[in-house]
Amino acid sequence: MPTGLAPKGNGKAIIFSAPSGAGKTTMVKGLMASSTLSLGFSISATTRPPRGEEKEGEAYYYLTQKEFDSRVKNGDFIEWEEVYPGVCYGTLKSEVERMWSEGVNPVFDVDVMGGIALKKVFGTSAISVFVTPPSMEILEQRLRGRGTESEKNIVRRLAKADTEMKLAESFDVKLVNDDLQKAILTIINTVVEFLKP
Repeated sequence: MPTGLAPKGNGKAIIFSAPSGAGKTTMVKGLMASSTLSLGFSISATTRPPRGEEKEGEAYYYLTQKEFDSRVKNGDFIEWEEVYPGVCYGTLKSEVERMWSEGVNPVFDVDVMGGIALKKVFGTSAISVFVTPPSMEILEQRLRGRGTESEKNIVRRLAKADTEMKLAESFDVKLVNDDLQKAILTIINTVVEFLKP
């Protein structure tokens, strides 16, 4: 585990990763809303601007590049990555400490490389879930359906998704998001089993 982090309670973590548009955030929301488990959502830090109705401290902590770089230099992140040119994301140690101090298990909604990095940090104390779309065509439909991305960004995300899909075997669980309610039930059952003492 990261130096200086001391888990309370179960001390376990649940990691969700996926290509952009595969539905991981929807899965996480479904797990959090449908579960009576002791879970807390780990809010990531990012340098990207808010989308739509996103608010500071709910979906993300929005940092300037200078603030982000300073936090990297100070060792405030468990993991971080420049996911797209000029767009960084990271998991703050303070988020995990906050949740463990509340006696809950952190749930991470992170990009694929972040998920792999977190699994290496937490080892068997974490379960890593890779959410995959039924097909690349459906992934493209979902990205276009958001209405929040430029054509350039959609093309970039699809190219990255193709590479990320090849990393699915690095995760403990691969979950195809072809039926949302069924997938959420599957993940709830998986997490319940994982959190058993």
